[in-house]
Amino acid sequence: MIEQIFLYEKKPLDRLNYVFCSDDIILDINRRYLKHDFYTDIISFDLSENKDEKITGEIYISLDRVRDNASKMKLPFNHELARVIFHGALHLCGHKDKTKKEKQEITKREDFYLKKYIG
Repeated sequence: MIEQIFLYEKKPLDRLNYVFCSDDIILDINRRYLKHDFYTDIISFDLSENKDEKITGEIYISLDRVRDNASKMKLPFNHELARVIFHGALHLCGHKDKTKKEKQEITKREDFYLKKYIG
């Protein structure tokens, strides 16, 4: 499905690594590289050498956060995990989530891919 996202988004993909980790690890990454002092469910890094070439990326996902978020939203863990996995891919495709409008758009795209993947 990840390859399909990049095809649908018309973005060439070279390589994408997902790293599943704990809250402690993602907090350390957030502090060290982004200067943010809070937990998050996902951090995406675009490692592409040239922005006009195929995308190379690395995505860190806190399974602790995914589990907590799924519980709070009363969703199955695998549904929330798929959403976060797709969210990271969408970030590398150029989607942002800083503004309310951007958040609405990326959520719309997540829902589109979840429907295709989960049904």
